[in-house]
Amino acid sequence: MAVEKNAVFTLPRGATGFFRPKDGPLPETGTRAFRTALYAAARAARGRVGGMEAQEHPRSFHIATVVEGAGERVVLCHAHHPWTAFARERRDWYTDEFLAPPPWARTFTDLGLTVLDRVRLTLPLSEVDTSVLTQDEWRLVRLHGITTLGGVLFNAWD
Repeated sequence: MAVEKNAVFTLPRGATGFFRPKDGPLPETGTRAFRTALYAAARAARGRVGGMEAQEHPRSFHIATVVEGAGERVVLCHAHHPWTAFARERRDWYTDEFLAPPPWARTFTDLGLTVLDRVRLTLPLSEVDTSVLTQDEWRLVRLHGITTLGGVLFNAWD
């Protein structure tokens, strides 16, 4: 796939959650940092944490919920880069099912995580610098029919 010269987002190594041992370990967004931000965000929302699951293979992200009022918001946190996103329901992978960040999402930013909005997450891959992806990662992108940035970042490919 050709990379657009004026790409809006550049994928770093580890964005898909896959790594090659010869390249060394991937960076890590630990559950402790996510949990700290999650509980602070729940307080800011005047809600509570409904639950949290640490990333497990093959999923590329940690997942949690914040319960506020009568609703529940799913919070995703990439396991290797400090990116968070929001969704309506829990899934093993996402393509374009992202929500706009709620007002209390700024808490994640205040604590060192980057909040990705729906517009960015639904960017077509043609607008993303994907030059870091390996042949194996491209094979999985094609196999799973992934066409968006969010689909590359928040996946459970095996």
